[in-house]
Amino acid sequence: MDTCEITVYGFHIDVFGHVNNARYLEFLEEARWKRFSEAARYLQKQGLAFVVANVNINYRSPAIMGQTLLVKTELVDFGKSSLNIAQEIHDKNTEALVADATVKAVVIDRKTSRPKLISDTIKQDLLSFL
Repeated sequence: MDTCEITVYGFHIDVFGHVNNARYLEFLEEARWKRFSEAARYLQKQGLAFVVANVNINYRSPAIMGQTLLVKTELVDFGKSSLNIAQEIHDKNTEALVADATVKAVVIDRKTSRPKLISDTIKQDLLSFL
């Protein structure tokens, strides 16, 4: 499992004094880019790309300005044309769970924007980057 550290700044906060729910999507995306950027470059060379098809977030406790968060990202498994990713956001100091998410990313053909079956070769190559 890979970890990305994020500091909560004032622009992440809503009128209620905690991180706005939409900002969690950005935190999760930043961590996925960190985790999967090498794999994304590989796919691009193959004429393919990852696109997020579904995100399910559970908000467990509020994050506030100045807090340091750790976003953990793990590839769970492959579907026929997709990757299933688990992510957790924890408070760095207390390790308390702030949010968790499941993400489904589909591999698409960049020319057609249609899903592409993940061959065993591509799967093994992707795993070598992760």
